[in-house]
Amino acid sequence: MAERTGETRNQQLTRNVGELLQEMRVAQAGVQILFGFLLSVVFTSQFREASGFEKGLHLSAVLLAVASTALLTAPAAWHRLLFRTGARDRILQAGNRVVVAGLACLALAITLTVSLIAKVVYGATAMAVVGVFSLLLFGSLWLLVPRRLRPRQE
Repeated sequence: MAERTGETRNQQLTRNVGELLQEMRVAQAGVQILFGFLLSVVFTSQFREASGFEKGLHLSAVLLAVASTALLTAPAAWHRLLFRTGARDRILQAGNRVVVAGLACLALAITLTVSLIAKVVYGATAMAVVGVFSLLLFGSLWLLVPRRLRPRQE
């Protein structure tokens, strides 16, 4: 790729790390908003009256949001801690994997959150419908579409 762009390997790595960090910023905004919402819910009177199942769904969503936050911020921490050590290539390789895992946790946290809302407002059937819809939407947009957009190998 560096040959096509005219970049040196170091320039390419620098650009790729910058792109990774920028992509993480987009996802982090979503997880921060979700996390704030999930944290505030436990302080409502309705939450105290929730069933054990509903509280379990909520805690699962919180833990997935925590995991997503940790995974999505890890490459930024690595970059800062390993700045100028020549580890950009390793940061990119590992960073890509943890960001993908962070996005998966974010998709699951959102799915559980909207499923919980559907359960509380409309019941178990709505929870199942909303949960399946959310998983299909994330799966389609985040997994299937990129596969279709990938350049064909000739």
